[in-house]
Amino acid sequence: MIRRLALVGALVLSLAGCGARVAGDGDRGGAGSGGGHYPVTITNCGQEKTFDRAPRRVVTNDVGITEIMFALGLADHMAGYVMPDDKGDLDGVPWKDGYRRTTWLSKERITRELVLDARADLVFAGWNYGFSEETGLTPAALDRLGIDSYLLTESCRNGRNGARGVMSPLDALYTDLRTLGKIFDVEERAEKLIGGFEEQLAQAAARAPRGKDRPRVFLYDDGRDKPLTSGRYAGPHDIITRAGGDHIMKDLEDSWTTVGWETVVERDPEVIVINDYGDTTAEQKRAFLKSYPPLAGVSAIRNDRIFVLQYVDLVESPRNPAAVATLASYLGRTGS
Repeated sequence: MIRRLALVGALVLSLAGCGARVAGDGDRGGAGSGGGHYPVTITNCGQEKTFDRAPRRVVTNDVGITEIMFALGLADHMAGYVMPDDKGDLDGVPWKDGYRRTTWLSKERITRELVLDARADLVFAGWNYGFSEETGLTPAALDRLGIDSYLLTESCRNGRNGARGVMSPLDALYTDLRTLGKIFDVEERAEKLIGGFEEQLAQAAARAPRGKDRPRVFLYDDGRDKPLTSGRYAGPHDIITRAGGDHIMKDLEDSWTTVGWETVVERDPEVIVINDYGDTTAEQKRAFLKSYPPLAGVSAIRNDRIFVLQYVDLVESPRNPAAVATLASYLGRTGS
């Protein structure tokens, strides 16, 4: 935690021109650096904010959030990103140039000290994607330092005991693209991205199983005693559903959450999708699933139907539509 409180006053003064404030608080003022486009008012996780100009020193947390900025062509508005080095291939993406042009600030967790050192004027993160009451890094804490925040829509809290998610995962992605497009005056770029994604999804739908052929699919993130998986508000729900699968945890009104193995066995998935990231490799996860006695009778294990996607494919990110296409091809080949 930051100790250098003497910096706060100077930072507040230096960031006073950032331009975001709760809508309705005082005079809207004149146009910002974007001419007639500003000021703009947006809604993010239920809160309205007004921006007098586009933020210029954004710090992002995690790979999916960072790539949303890159996909919108906003690398020049970034002070840097925070990301572990276990989040998969960063070179084989259309916006890989953003990584070359932007500073990798830390491979550890994001902190207030890091944000202050980067002279950030906005932090783009999410609940459990960098923001947490336990660590003390929250939008409210940043606001007290004169630094704005933008919450990843996938992570919006929905009022059910800290559960996250207020809309379907791809709608959350499109919402963030459109909202950030408005904040940074790149709305046409955002709509072009979304149009391309919709075309990609339509092509995937043509290959995806339908009706009675839709296999039951379980997303396995990690965990031995209890598996961490996806509810209806995290990326895997739309990825599985749009790829032609029947997501067996679609009734969970949360994003990423744990369940009991007995629930998995009872719902008998025909395909298991592994989330590939972290210290435990996808092959180690596969070996555990195939050797775990309670799962021996599950259809996916008996028929060895286990498919691997990367972490960034499965959290909210501009890679989600490609993940739908990849999984649709696999499910179509299985003939389930």
